[in-house]
Amino acid sequence: MDRIKAVRIAAEDNVAVALTKIDKGECLQVGNVEVTACEEIPQGHKIALQSVAENENIIKYGYPIGHAAQDISPGCWVHTHNLRTNLKGEIEYVYYPEVHDLPEQPAREFAGYLRPDGRAGIRNEIWIIPTVGCVNDVVLKLARDNQDLLGEHIDGIHAFTHPFGCSQTGADHAQTRKLLAALVNHPNAGGVLVVHLGCENCTHEQFVEELGAFDPERVRFLNCQQAEDELAAGRQLLQELAAYASRFRRQSLPASKLVVGLKCGASDGLSGITANPTVGRFSDLLLSQGGSTILTEVPEMFGAEGILLGRCRSQQVFDKAAAMLNGFKDYFLSHHEVVYDNPSPGNKQGGITTLEDKSCGCVQKGGTAPIEDVLGYGEQVKKQGLNLLYGPGNDLVSSTALAAAGAALILFTTGRGTPFGSPVPTVKIATNSRLAQHKPHWIDFNAGTVAEGEALDTAGGRLLDKVLQVAGGELTCNEKNGYRQISIFKDGVVL
Repeated sequence: MDRIKAVRIAAEDNVAVALTKIDKGECLQVGNVEVTACEEIPQGHKIALQSVAENENIIKYGYPIGHAAQDISPGCWVHTHNLRTNLKGEIEYVYYPEVHDLPEQPAREFAGYLRPDGRAGIRNEIWIIPTVGCVNDVVLKLARDNQDLLGEHIDGIHAFTHPFGCSQTGADHAQTRKLLAALVNHPNAGGVLVVHLGCENCTHEQFVEELGAFDPERVRFLNCQQAEDELAAGRQLLQELAAYASRFRRQSLPASKLVVGLKCGASDGLSGITANPTVGRFSDLLLSQGGSTILTEVPEMFGAEGILLGRCRSQQVFDKAAAMLNGFKDYFLSHHEVVYDNPSPGNKQGGITTLEDKSCGCVQKGGTAPIEDVLGYGEQVKKQGLNLLYGPGNDLVSSTALAAAGAALILFTTGRGTPFGSPVPTVKIATNSRLAQHKPHWIDFNAGTVAEGEALDTAGGRLLDKVLQVAGGELTCNEKNGYRQISIFKDGVVL
């Protein structure tokens, strides 16, 4: 009898999760429940611990993740063939506060860059940001041809291309402009070159207005239509930006200065057991030291609202969170899409069945701290603590939104693996040791050890150590590989 092959996450659960493959006929002891597998159960998938009648809820993480589509016997595999979602449309949420402050801890330190506005960067890079996709090749060439400007105190020169900025109207156009302006303001960028074509919808005047107050030594502008030689003019501006950025030096800063984005992608059935709760432990540790974290992927909060909403600091924060959730559902419905059209095929192969199943695992990254604020798309963090951010589940779009909100780095948990990188260091965290061993050039941190017996508190402490090392200059795999990109949330017509 194997006592470590499956885990019951919460005492109320009527299913357990296989930590490794379970063979048909294998007898398991899960807590005080003994069960024999009726069929093979793949790693990360669910096994019934008791009889579940048709239409009765399946409970995991202590919350319903759907209902049984047929009678299910103890020991049976619970997945897409016999489990259906409970999700529908908008919900009238009610605030039942359960706010528990974390005990304060002394702040640890990291070696970062203190910016004039008091924020901390963990890289001192020069960013080249186009306001329109027409100049993408120009900004790529500027970044590629001017690497000789890198000095001892500049960590990189990077261009971030996108296809938008023109042929957009209304709120969709404003959303693009707001997101790009937020990236220009990012503290990891010691200098920024904003590149216009000159005739796009996103005009220079509009962009400067969106940007607000800025240091003209740190932010320079290039109009390609006005410049006789845009590459020569761009190099001159990059030389000036390099001279400015070179003034900054790493210095010892408290962890309270750190802002960290929390993200998951290519998840599997172990995500909510190993990597996501490890990130949750990290988040609580950082917040107890005065730092800030940002949780997004709003569609992957559907079905897990009970875990989150009671933690809102006030009625006002709750109202913003409820409006964000229902607003995203309305966005789906307005495009004639159901709100539960998730998880992905890869998620299902890894053991995630319904959106509630995915969501209850996803929000584990937010730990247990109170929710201090709710941010719109393109908004930047204003309050220390845990923030919710409007954004989709899409990896590239939501990671870009996290960076724009001010995240100096992103913790990205994954069960199946992904190589991509965001504009900021993107720490890839494996949910299982097999992935960490198979893709060491993608994965920065292995949380699969939790499935092998490591305590979550220990793993969370290891992750804090890793974050402070990355904040101090240690390169992530996406940085070593040169993988960096942005993607903008699009919701409108193309002219």
